[in-house]
Amino acid sequence: MPTVPSSPTPNPHLHRRMAESFGVDPERYDRSRPPYPDAMIERIVALSPGTDFLDIGCGTGIEARQFLAAGRAVLGVEADPRMAGFARGTGLKVEVATFEAWEPAGRTFDAVVSGTAWHWVDPIAGAAKAARILRPAGVLAPFGHVYQLPPTVADALAAAYRRVVPDSPLNLGGPADGSILDGYQALYARAADGIREAGGFSEPELWRYDWKRSYTRDELLDLVSTSGGLSSLPPDRVAAVLADVGTAVDDLGGSVTLPYATWGLTATLTGVQSGESEGRGRHVRGSG
Repeated sequence: MPTVPSSPTPNPHLHRRMAESFGVDPERYDRSRPPYPDAMIERIVALSPGTDFLDIGCGTGIEARQFLAAGRAVLGVEADPRMAGFARGTGLKVEVATFEAWEPAGRTFDAVVSGTAWHWVDPIAGAAKAARILRPAGVLAPFGHVYQLPPTVADALAAAYRRVVPDSPLNLGGPADGSILDGYQALYARAADGIREAGGFSEPELWRYDWKRSYTRDELLDLVSTSGGLSSLPPDRVAAVLADVGTAVDDLGGSVTLPYATWGLTATLTGVQSGESEGRGRHVRGSG
């Protein structure tokens, strides 16, 4: 899962310690992380040739429950047993492993999906493994959220984090210029490159959905506290950072509305002609 908005880290799959820090408080994670746009769920469901889905890095099961509600059968794979345990408690089937180490035991699927988690998977090895377990015309669909904090809140977060963790390479306040919403395209362009190099898939289609969500002060602090870079810190350091963020939100009247982008891509196993996606998100040309 992602850090709070910051410039995407090159080769994030090499930093698994951060990826496995999100299970510190799975209940908070599940309540604070938003679901995915319905149109995106519909898009992937329409592309899939069948109903059997494998969810890589399923976490607490946010997107898996959405696919279940859309009539799909979902098996989750999750590296963190704490997150997996929470997901099982909501009725999901989950096996504990990284995707690279997970054993399919002869099972195949109509879709391999991954919600805000594919960047923790080696992009070439992950795509190659997906190709081996997908049925003809099966779809690989990694996707994920990114949000943008108001400038004053982002600045307060960055300054507090630098004070509390001065030796961290992370910039939790976001990029100095430009939009982090646009910047996260790089994660999915990198995933598309991995799919091309692994081979066996159609040309990846990159897409984006834009939307907004409002947060009270406490809701925003919940969200920020679940992010990589903070989730691995001792509670007293997290509290110190959140105090400054809370003050910045108070200065804005006690609530904020965040713009979100949900980025993703779809690629279909080659050899069988597939239909064109009917999703309502923006298609991004030149995604390579």
